[in-house]
Amino acid sequence: MKIAIDLASGTPIYQQIRDQIILGVGSGELKYGENLPSARQLAEDLGINSMTVNKAYQTLKQEGVIVVDRRVGTKVRENPEQMIEAEYIQRLEIMLAEGLAKTNDQQQFQHIVKELLDKLLEGR
Repeated sequence: MKIAIDLASGTPIYQQIRDQIILGVGSGELKYGENLPSARQLAEDLGINSMTVNKAYQTLKQEGVIVVDRRVGTKVRENPEQMIEAEYIQRLEIMLAEGLAKTNDQQQFQHIVKELLDKLLEGR
């Protein structure tokens, strides 16, 4: 999976990396158990500080998306059932509430959410 960052974006670089890995797992582009590059290697590939990648990886580890083992490296968690369900449901609820707060057209919002979900499910 290729990760690209936008240095002009208002979104922090570590968050961009985190979001792209999440999208990769969600869309099926990254498979459960698949190895990720080391923080040092990814930082070198992207031309950024390795501490930035470490922060993205730590965030993903705390969220239960990846596991870090010094012997075998960093990889996507093999058992998605072990991800912290309550936490991601809460984040999803907040994201949906944010979307609803920014629109008057609930049907259009539901259509957008369904399209995004369908797009992610295509790759699985």
